[in-house]
Amino acid sequence: MPTLNWIGKEAVTNHDKEVPFKLLKKVKTASAGDNSQNLIIHGDNLEALKALMPYYVGQVKCIYIDPPYNTGNEGWIYNDKVNSPKIKQWLGKVVGRESEDLTRHDKWLCMMHPRLKLLRDLLAEDGAIFVSIDDNEQHNLRSLLNEIFEEKNFVTNIIWQKKYSPQNDAKYFSDMHDFIVVYAKHKNKGAEKHGWIRNLISRTERQNARYKNPDNDPRGPWKPADLSVKTYSKAYDYPITTPSGRVVNPPNGRSWSTSKENFEAWRNDNRVWFGKNGKNVPSVKIYLSEVQGGTVPLSIWLRDEVGDNQEAKQEIKELLGTENFPFDTPKPVRLIKRILQLTTNEDSLVIDSFAGSGTTGHAVLDLNKEDGGNRKFIMVEMEDKVAKDITAERVKRAIKKYGFKEGFEYCELDKPLFNEHGQIEDTCDFRQFATYIYFTETQTNIDPKKIDENYIGELGTTEYYLLYKGKNKNDLNKSFLKKIKKTENKKVIYADRCLIDDETLAKHNVAFKQIPYEVKVY
Repeated sequence: MPTLNWIGKEAVTNHDKEVPFKLLKKVKTASAGDNSQNLIIHGDNLEALKALMPYYVGQVKCIYIDPPYNTGNEGWIYNDKVNSPKIKQWLGKVVGRESEDLTRHDKWLCMMHPRLKLLRDLLAEDGAIFVSIDDNEQHNLRSLLNEIFEEKNFVTNIIWQKKYSPQNDAKYFSDMHDFIVVYAKHKNKGAEKHGWIRNLISRTERQNARYKNPDNDPRGPWKPADLSVKTYSKAYDYPITTPSGRVVNPPNGRSWSTSKENFEAWRNDNRVWFGKNGKNVPSVKIYLSEVQGGTVPLSIWLRDEVGDNQEAKQEIKELLGTENFPFDTPKPVRLIKRILQLTTNEDSLVIDSFAGSGTTGHAVLDLNKEDGGNRKFIMVEMEDKVAKDITAERVKRAIKKYGFKEGFEYCELDKPLFNEHGQIEDTCDFRQFATYIYFTETQTNIDPKKIDENYIGELGTTEYYLLYKGKNKNDLNKSFLKKIKKTENKKVIYADRCLIDDETLAKHNVAFKQIPYEVKVY
């Protein structure tokens, strides 16, 4: 398969393997609610995605990202920040001096490649990724995704109407749409392979209103569908006599969609409609009761169905009380909810690693409230002022305004726990190990204030303990059992070795686990 080449590609092709595994550190003052498994992470999304790998690899059902559009606008609005200081610094470290000669397209490709590789690793086997983009990088994005996800897993290229009013000062054409490029990790190939299966879209009242019942059919409302098809079959090319005596044949070059025998069975079952006077070309009845499951999504999404940029700006204004936010093309909640409806089930995990204004988190909470779901989101935002003051604050205010039951944990990236080879850092201390273990067990961040010697916290009816005085120096023995809390809760204790028999462990409701000194390298 042909692949795209650009300056700097060789340096970034395997760069995702070189990023160390950092810890997540909860910032309680910026969080909302307690023990939430929703995360908003402030930091470079490359490092954040790598930090998530030990916990979430292969578990994400839906990824939506809205990366920089890279329009070349010298005003460097938010969606163009491929030349932000942090990205430029990263390019200098990874690509080297050659980075000074990169075109803006080279820079964009260097930035996107390792991030897309990590996103694919996080995606579940039956998951899909949706990427918003415009004409500036759409062609490069397709080539990049073909290489990372494989061309056979391309699903569609959605056209989203982002504006209502045309730009009369446009030099050539008024730009009215963006793209949303969709790839599955694995397309579903039938019963022998389990890949991504898209959901149907819930039917609207307007769609249901198209079904009538002019002949009082006891099976309820229906609408007529064309009985002829483009795929010609000589066996399905036969004359039909209408109730009025008129003889009709399929249009030129077409045939009927079913055999003559089956057509007669439909006719006898009152499933064929010839019009009120019995003179029309026959059509087959499609009953509303047969299509209640939903409708097949289209590849063109209009603003009246899923919202536009103006609607998105109004949503942000209503929550944050200002129009001065650094986003040129924010996405409306209805747009992201459409993606979630097509891709997720009620307990899916959703990631947005270019979080911006936080629409994805808002949409997840809104859809959960609508259908009683328990979806979880992870959002990553690199820009300092945006992450806390816009991304997190927007979701926090949405929770309060709309009565969403869930909260979120706001996290910063801490120092590395494992190096790029998956080995524990020599400088690792008790608090770092406790942080890693507690998040592994609960998918929530540890509260350092609750650490009491070897006790590192609890969630629900389970308590967690860590014995760590240095590598390979930690034995769980009977004397330690005297130090644990005298409760009926389950106790999970991490150590190097267990010197207690199974009967005694069961008596104290203890589960022993070995301290992990390495993680799988992704």
